[in-house]
Amino acid sequence: MAAGRAFLRAAPSSLAAGAGRFAFACPTALPLTAAAAAATGPHRRGRGRCYCSASDAPPPPPYVLTTPLYYRLLDKRVVFITGTDEHGEKIATSAEACDIEYDKFIRTTDRKHEAVVNDFYSRVLDSGDIYRADYEGLYCVSCEEYKDEKELGENKCCPVHLKPCVPRKEDNYFFALSKYQHQLEDLLTKNPNFVRPSHRLNEVQGWVKSGLRDFSISRASVEWGIPVPNDTKQTIYVWFDALLGYISALLDDGEKASLQQAVERGWPASLHLIGKDILRFHAVYWPAMLMSAGISVPDAVFGHGFLTKDGMKMGKSLGNTLEPKDLVNRFGVDAVRYFFLREVEFGNDGDYSEERFINIVNAHLANTIGNLLNRTLGLLKKNCKSTLAFDSIAAADGISLKDNVENLVDKAKDQFENLLLSSACETLMEIGNLGNLYIDEQAPWSCFKQGGESAEKAAKDLVIILETMRIIAIALSPITPSLSLRIYTQLGFTEDQFRTLRWEDTKWGGLKAGQVMMEPKPVFARIETETDEKDQSSSKATKGGKKKARSQGLVEA
Repeated sequence: MAAGRAFLRAAPSSLAAGAGRFAFACPTALPLTAAAAAATGPHRRGRGRCYCSASDAPPPPPYVLTTPLYYRLLDKRVVFITGTDEHGEKIATSAEACDIEYDKFIRTTDRKHEAVVNDFYSRVLDSGDIYRADYEGLYCVSCEEYKDEKELGENKCCPVHLKPCVPRKEDNYFFALSKYQHQLEDLLTKNPNFVRPSHRLNEVQGWVKSGLRDFSISRASVEWGIPVPNDTKQTIYVWFDALLGYISALLDDGEKASLQQAVERGWPASLHLIGKDILRFHAVYWPAMLMSAGISVPDAVFGHGFLTKDGMKMGKSLGNTLEPKDLVNRFGVDAVRYFFLREVEFGNDGDYSEERFINIVNAHLANTIGNLLNRTLGLLKKNCKSTLAFDSIAAADGISLKDNVENLVDKAKDQFENLLLSSACETLMEIGNLGNLYIDEQAPWSCFKQGGESAEKAAKDLVIILETMRIIAIALSPITPSLSLRIYTQLGFTEDQFRTLRWEDTKWGGLKAGQVMMEPKPVFARIETETDEKDQSSSKATKGGKKKARSQGLVEA
């Protein structure tokens, strides 16, 4: 498993990517997509570092997160581990199909990884948990897994890949998974947060209670892989190999490659984030393997769902993918990230609808957020020369909106930390709705016309709304980083200031009297549909008809 490592300060953000193993990217900024991750070449390790802050103080314990890219704004040293499998039968088959010569590939992704795998294998062997036996069953090459006949569909097809499983009999080495039946039951009972969300925990508990069977950890028919230390005629099963990439990735270049050294670099992982189809490997096989080797289990495993198309999991092997790059090119990264995180409750499946996509993005990002900022900055430019007349703390004295915003920000923080990403989006949009309600009720455009104390109150109201927008920009940055940056710079801050933000900066009081706002510009263009364009053409042809804007612009109520 080629893996990457990065140390950065950020907040939980994501574009929920595929189901398990991913290419690696190390961004210094928040915008990220799985497609942007650069896949390393075969048997090469991609490794990058990003040091976003420096201090003489000892570093805090790391937050080790594996697979897709979720950040934190909480001043934690974050280690991202992600990568691609290079071993296994389906990799060899793909190489042959592409006329790739076998001898042009190195057997392992990394010598350090092989050393860690060998150490681990020896520990498990010394525990008496590896033995040799014949195995016969139905095998799915795409899953790299033997299947129970009762879980197969018609014609003995794999329920995930919809391809027939093949009968296979091999002389393999086995791991004594059944020996850890009671220990796994205790783990899941005493630590219900080990597997999340809760319905995934129920699934795992069902597997364990039904009785665990020993599983094969070597292959005699697959040459691509790490040789079994005590039998070079067999290679280590791809899953037994690949899962250890989470540990070997912790090693730095140039240091001694050993299992113990890697463990001391940051194990156990704080969170494994994986697709639900490989939950059994991560929540049953993996912890038992670690127990056998005398290594701590990870703190938590989160099994995310899939985007579906026509009710089926999307995947290259099924030929029914929704291309992320096409969506990003059409609608922008922020729109794509926001929609999927807002509309698909993290951990569940979700189906894509373009109509729903456009409606949600326009309503939330263009209208609730973008229009509120522009109408407020427009009023400030017209009546206050784009300059704040009050500190945001003084302006909000006795105003309930301030307390409501602070409470909702705290709520969103808890939701982020518990991976309730859809709920966090809803909470932050609730702040935007309160801001729109407040400006409509206070009607500062009318108060400015009245002059005197009314105009002074109106100036305070604009500061209150802009402070609300500042807080939204920070809290929403894990979801819509580019939009948040545009909002923050229009509030008179620099990009460098945006890059150094922490979650604590969501505390009310960031705007100061005398601060000059930038020229108001639309921060998020409304997505126009063919129906909208036809309506525009029709309205242009109508005498006296009003022209419909193609993108959200300045609006004064």
